[in-house]
Amino acid sequence: MTDPNPPQYSMQPAPPLSPAEDRQWASLAHFGGILGWLPPLILWLIFKDRGRLTNQEGKESLNFQITVSLAVIALYVVGAVLMIILIGGLFFALAWAVQIAGVVFAIIAGVKVNAGGSYRYPVAFRFIK
Repeated sequence: MTDPNPPQYSMQPAPPLSPAEDRQWASLAHFGGILGWLPPLILWLIFKDRGRLTNQEGKESLNFQITVSLAVIALYVVGAVLMIILIGGLFFALAWAVQIAGVVFAIIAGVKVNAGGSYRYPVAFRFIK
């Protein structure tokens, strides 16, 4: 038999992050950028309302990783088109250089944020404000 009065469940908002947790998740948003744009997106969506620093740094990391991804895709497309003319290899090399720079900047940002600072990437379109 079914219970005519099923138990009611209510979602409680998650508690705010402590300053140490806020710094930790903000750092992980940058370090997650080593794997691309998906880890910063997931961390930002989960923790954006729980910590000011995580919200700020998560958006910064996500914007940078989206910028890197778009640049790499554009370089691969241009390289593939120009490969027909035999000069596309340069664009594939540039795409790799952009990916490596993205990893390096993600590590620098994660270390700086973990030390208690904030980081603004030198080149990033601000898709998320």
